[in-house]
This record gives sequence, structure tokens and C-alpha cells, in this order.
Amino acid sequence: MSTMSVNVSARSLAPDLARGFMLLLIALAHAPALVADWDAGPAWLNGVFKFVKSLVADNQARAMFVFLFGYGLGQLARRQTEWSSFKGLLRRRGLWLTVIGFANTVILVPIDIVAVYGLTLLALAPIVRARDSVLLWTAGATLLPATLLLAWQSANALIAAAAGTPVTLAAYMEPSLGLHLVAAIPTWPVETAVSTIMVVPGMLAGLWAARRRILDEPERHLTLLRRVALICLGVAAAARIPAALMLAGAWPVTSAPVAWLAAFAHDLTGYAGGIGLAALVGLVAYRIGGDRGPVTLALSALGQRSLTFYLFQSVVWVALFYPFTLDLSDDLSLPATFGVAVAVWGASILLADVMRRTGHRGPAEILLRRLTNR
Repeated sequence: MSTMSVNVSARSLAPDLARGFMLLLIALAHAPALVADWDAGPAWLNGVFKFVKSLVADNQARAMFVFLFGYGLGQLARRQTEWSSFKGLLRRRGLWLTVIGFANTVILVPIDIVAVYGLTLLALAPIVRARDSVLLWTAGATLLPATLLLAWQSANALIAAAAGTPVTLAAYMEPSLGLHLVAAIPTWPVETAVSTIMVVPGMLAGLWAARRRILDEPERHLTLLRRVALICLGVAAAARIPAALMLAGAWPVTSAPVAWLAAFAHDLTGYAGGIGLAALVGLVAYRIGGDRGPVTLALSALGQRSLTFYLFQSVVWVALFYPFTLDLSDDLSLPATFGVAVAVWGASILLADVMRRTGHRGPAEILLRRLTNR
């Protein structure tokens, strides 16, 4: 890996802080999906962690990730002056993100979002240049089908959890590396193509926000950021509580329509919650200002290398949970996976800060840049 100088001062703080924090939410969403038994240990403790997972992470971490992906596209677009060459760059970026995501799914874990980003970018590259009205109308038009797709998954998960058989990846783990490497290939194309619809609303909202430099210049948008953080997080918290209580076992799932209604409210307002979290980080960045201490620098360093450490999480999940590695999927409880998630995030911060101090970019970011900038 080549050594490169990373100019932290030239970057906006809020987007990097948001991406760094986002990786914690992703870890909290993914680690529990890799253990077999969510009911091992005290029932009340498992219920607390199920509630927190559903309220904070599930389909809200992804929404924040998607919003920041769109914001990053908007930042990239601002630096371009010639559309034809930029369109080619977007196509190449989309292609290689798809390839990287495919490799992540096949070699590591089948809970990838990178390929979905890539395929969405391949399909919708021209919309990066579209008028604001086109962005907002397209986001609105795709919000309902995107939410219905998410709600279908979430409702089935609630019904299964209520029956005492939560759906986790542990049941689908192959016993050998060879079988693991071919298991996801047959279903990957259809699942990735269908999942693109879930990306579009948040991505376009992020692109719209980037055009106004809302996170780049939070001091100019304080009123908007405060309103978005308060309203979006408040609405998300209120609407996501029923599904969180159902997952925790504190609210009985009496019928499929009840589960569907709770899941729809949960996932629809997950988009709002993801955007609200990004706005909250923007306010934090404003409060920090130019006085960036070691914690701020380390967390922003993680955000600058978010692709690298998203893939790093996948490496850790395989190393810890799969039958052909340490095979801990039957040994860890749900609360223990939260500890693992926080530990992985903490290790990521330390590693990213070492990279910052030694002037190294993330290897995945270097690879993607070299593949797309030709």
C-alpha cells in the first residue's frame, strides 16, 4: 500500500464524523445477525438488547449510510467541471463498487450494501446532474416501494422472533470454506437488483443536501439542522417503538397485519432517523469547530476510511462466527454480540488513527480511486 499525505484540514468535519459513527450502528445491526440463539441468558437482558437493536440500528443504520453515500456523491459532483468525463467516472465507480460488494458477499458475509450502491449508481448516474425537483420527486416516488420491501422483511422477522425462531445468518452458514464461497452466488444478482430500490430515496436526499453544503458548512444551516434532528429523530423514535417492543417480546404479535403495520412504521421512519442522526452529527461538528482533539481526529479518520472499515467488519465477522473459523455463532449471546460490535468499532478507530498519524489512506479507498480515476 502506498504512503499518501491525508490533509485533514481540507475536509469537512461533519460528514467524516457521521461516517465514523455510522460504522458503530452498522456493527450493532450486523453482529447479532451472526449468532444462532437470541434467547441464551437472562430473558430480561435479551429483551433490552433486542429493543435497543431494533430502535437504534435496524434499518436506521442503513438509512444513515445511504444518506451519506448520496452526500458523498454530491461532494464529488461539486469538484467536477466536465459532465461527460464525470459521467464516465460515475459509471466506473458504480462498476467497481459492484465488484467489491460482490467479493464481500461471496468471500466474506452476505449482508453487503456496497454492491447495491454500485448497481444503483450504474442505473442512475445521470440523476446526479438532475434538477432538485427531479431528485425530490424521484425520492418521494421510490419511498413507498422501498419501505414496502423493507417492511416485508421486517414483518417476517417479527413473526419469526415472536414464534421463538428468529431469522439469523447462523442457520445458513456453510460448514466449509469451499461451500461458503459458492453459496451466495446464485441469489446475489436478484437480491442486489431488488435491493437497489431501498437505496434511492436516502441517496437522493443526501445528494440534495450536499448541493447546499449542509454538513460541510453546518454554521450556515443551524436552524435547519436543529429542526431536522429534533423532528426526524423524534418521529423515528416514536414510530419505531412498537416494532422494537414486539422484537423484545414486550408487545405480543397478535397477527400478521399487526406485524406489518409495526414494521412499515419502523422502516419508513428509519429513513427519517438516519437523516436525523446525520443532522445531529452536523450540530456536534459545529460545536467542535476548529478545536479538534484526539478523539475527534480519530473518529473522523475512521469516517474518511469508511469503506475500508466496513469491509474490515466483514472480515471480523467471518473470523469469529463461521464454522470453518472460530465458530462462535453457538457460543455468544445476543448481549455479548453488542460487546463484540463495540470492540470492533473501537479497534477500527484506533487503526484508523494510526493510519492518519502515519499518512496512510484506507486500502479500499486507494483501490477504488485507482480503479475509477483513469
